[in-house]
Amino acid sequence: STGKPKGAGNSHRALVNRLHWMQKAYALDGSDTVLQKTPFSFDVSVWEFFWPLMTGARLAVALPGDHRDPERLVQTIREHQVTTLHFVPSMLQAFLTHPQVESCNSLRRVVCSGEALPAELAGQVLKRLPQAGLFNLYGPTEAAIDVTHWTCTPDDVLSVPIGRP
Repeated sequence: STGKPKGAGNSHRALVNRLHWMQKAYALDGSDTVLQKTPFSFDVSVWEFFWPLMTGARLAVALPGDHRDPERLVQTIREHQVTTLHFVPSMLQAFLTHPQVESCNSLRRVVCSGEALPAELAGQVLKRLPQAGLFNLYGPTEAAIDVTHWTCTPDDVLSVPIGRP
């Protein structure tokens, strides 16, 4: 990557298909709260915005910049009882440095994409947030954000697969 954002088009149909797939795979319901923390210029923000709204789940919106602040993330997750959120692995690593990560016991789904998910990091998440599923997604923006997914397990000790369609 050049570090300079480039526009990538997606059709409404592709995005709706993606949202329906996420719902089938991860089943949000009215008891869920999704944390929207990704800047809207990034593709992940699309599902953060629309998935909870199409399923009757709550949408909690983080303050600008909070996605980089583990202290604020822990506070926001606890305050809004967030059940579902996304991290790129490098930000997940930063989040795990917070000593009170275990207090985020409302988390049910931690979704990772955007970078390779190291097996050691996956193991740390599963150990520190045992009530939460950890999901590794992979794909290009042009394909409606992700095209494969993997449910992480403690057996993923050498590497975390990018998953299956």
